[in-house]
Amino acid sequence: MGKFTYDGQIKADFEDRLLAHLQAVILAKTRRGESFPFTWKDDLSTGGGRTTVYIHAHSSLVFKYHGGRTPQINPAWLHALTYNANSSRGLYVCPEPDPRTQHSGSTPGALSLE
Repeated sequence: MGKFTYDGQIKADFEDRLLAHLQAVILAKTRRGESFPFTWKDDLSTGGGRTTVYIHAHSSLVFKYHGGRTPQINPAWLHALTYNANSSRGLYVCPEPDPRTQHSGSTPGALSLE
């Protein structure tokens, strides 16, 4: 289980594989100077609910991985997460699609915050 830390105060746990995909999307957008909200569901052990942070080029972000291996990146998942990040709702976690799925510019199928 990896950890995402925003501005040294807000922390969230994500599986390493998901965290690697989130990192790729977040860093690509911030390198282009794009700002966006990032929302995730909080674990029930911490009270549940949701957290939203506003990501921008000057945000202090830490991506800490539990495992030592770099997870394989699924281009279809990157596409779905990027699509979310570019929407008015901003980035949020969606289920990993089949890596063989190809998107032709259409809306990815599984885009749910729930």
